[in-house]
Amino acid sequence: MKGLIAAGGNATRLEELTRVTNKHLLPVGRWPMVYYPLQLLQRVGVREVLIVTGKQHAGQFIDLLGNGQVIARGADEVLFDLELSYKVQVEAGGIAQVVGMARSFACDEPLVVCLGDNIFERCQADAIGAWDDGALVFVKDVPDPENFGVVVYDDEGRVADVVEKAGVVDTRYAAPPSNDAVVGLYCYPPDVFELIDALEPSSRGELEITDVNRAYARAGRLQVHRVDGWWHDGGKHWADLAEVGRLIEDTGVNK
Repeated sequence: MKGLIAAGGNATRLEELTRVTNKHLLPVGRWPMVYYPLQLLQRVGVREVLIVTGKQHAGQFIDLLGNGQVIARGADEVLFDLELSYKVQVEAGGIAQVVGMARSFACDEPLVVCLGDNIFERCQADAIGAWDDGALVFVKDVPDPENFGVVVYDDEGRVADVVEKAGVVDTRYAAPPSNDAVVGLYCYPPDVFELIDALEPSSRGELEITDVNRAYARAGRLQVHRVDGWWHDGGKHWADLAEVGRLIEDTGVNK
């Protein structure tokens, strides 16, 4: 099992904070944001991790993370110890494009994908450890499902489909069919790259990870697990960064 962190994008919603740096390098609590998904991957049993970012910030990631062993400054605590590789996404093309870039890196092993701005109270190790077939995604009940990809259930409560921003990106639905938003932690088997090869860009010109998840759902091969503990998307608003930093201090993270 290998790991992938998607850490590209311009993060314009964070306004001036990302004018000259990548959002995943911004401080959240005591650490740069990207430390949290790296620690999560290590705690679920991943050793080798690929980081994909944009060309304008790739050097900053290498300067910060080096070969993947990071020891706390002024202490002997190892924050994480991973074997890191890096790739550059020249143009933004969607999360599914980023996953496709990991084909040679994954080398026919299962792949755990974490968005670099997603932070979890608990590392979801039990659910990932029990995953053995098809794809696995994690969901959280949210008050604004129109801003997410959400799971569609049939009359018997089984996973039937996944819809991306209903009424805007996916116009088959005028409104979200559920409040179960798919968060930025996904587990894929080796055949995910064949699915990505067959994708067409969406109405916003990207290869949508929702289309990948939908293909697994329609084949009856998508497992959905509710997030254990709190979850935070760090790319929404600058004020959230301080709030989640305080939350981490209060509850801990990646437990």
